[in-house]
Amino acid sequence: MPSQTLEQKTMMDPLEDPAVAQALDRNLALDVARVTEAAALAAARYMGRGDERAADLAASTAMRVALATVPMTGKVTLGGEIDPSEGLFHIGEAVGDGTGRRVDVGLTPLEGATICAMGAPNAAACMAVALEGGLLAVPPIYMDKIAVGPGVPEGAVSLDASVTENVRAVAKAKGVPVEALLVCVLDRPRNEDLIAEIREVGARITLISDGDVSGAVSVALAESGVDMYMGSGGATEGVLAAAGLRCLGGFLQGRLMPRNDDDRAAIAKMEIKDPSRILTMADMVPNEALFSATGVTDGALLRGVRLQATSAQTSTIVMRSRTGTVRLINTRHDFTRSETE
Repeated sequence: MPSQTLEQKTMMDPLEDPAVAQALDRNLALDVARVTEAAALAAARYMGRGDERAADLAASTAMRVALATVPMTGKVTLGGEIDPSEGLFHIGEAVGDGTGRRVDVGLTPLEGATICAMGAPNAAACMAVALEGGLLAVPPIYMDKIAVGPGVPEGAVSLDASVTENVRAVAKAKGVPVEALLVCVLDRPRNEDLIAEIREVGARITLISDGDVSGAVSVALAESGVDMYMGSGGATEGVLAAAGLRCLGGFLQGRLMPRNDDDRAAIAKMEIKDPSRILTMADMVPNEALFSATGVTDGALLRGVRLQATSAQTSTIVMRSRTGTVRLINTRHDFTRSETE
């Protein structure tokens, strides 16, 4: 068979190349960053104004408008409402401009709507993208989680082990005394027993009032100082955090925590056959993913939006698992100029 000419190679459908067919366009990462920036800018105008619903709707509206320009054929599989609610995203909603690859989209236009309304730390806009079938669809219920960063072997910790065993295992893997570890926990009454046991074993704790995604992802960023994330939080946020940790080389386990028949019905609707089993990274984000988060209020990872009369500044982290690339982007947005100029 004769070899192909340069012209023939150029005219080939790139999707016929197996390597290309399994990859997300690297330029998509910056498009995703622009989406979370848009949501954060909209939400920031409601910081401290006491209206979390308005902040959430503003972030969702801005994110939807920005997503419409992204070259992808996307579907919201994570983070939307199961039953459509006015202005908010819903599961199965089509996003993107209808071109490009078919992808799953996970999002929280405003993680921490309550803390944004209070003007408290750690509110952010978050989004993850994976090839179709690459993000586990979970309902908006609770999930028990444990997350660690690079350098801790995947089998070192487990949700089936005790809190004490997990803390000591991480200290051993990192080669430090237990007292040197910093564990991030969501400050909720349902985590009180966990918090008590962490204190009993001797590790330090940083309690967060919200910002479940940022808290879990922080374990893989040395500058955060966080060694572990543990406890009950949102299931949606667990899968989004797993996407971020896939990019960073970290590890997360989760287990769904249905509280009533409604939760169990929601799990069944998502076709999760065994809700009691441990969900691994391979379950939640089996393949390549992109992740972006933009700060709304100041947090451990990102600076919040700075609004001026005619401009604003945003702080964004965007990551790509295929290459392990992590970009920290500080952007100045000029409101006096349009995108079409």
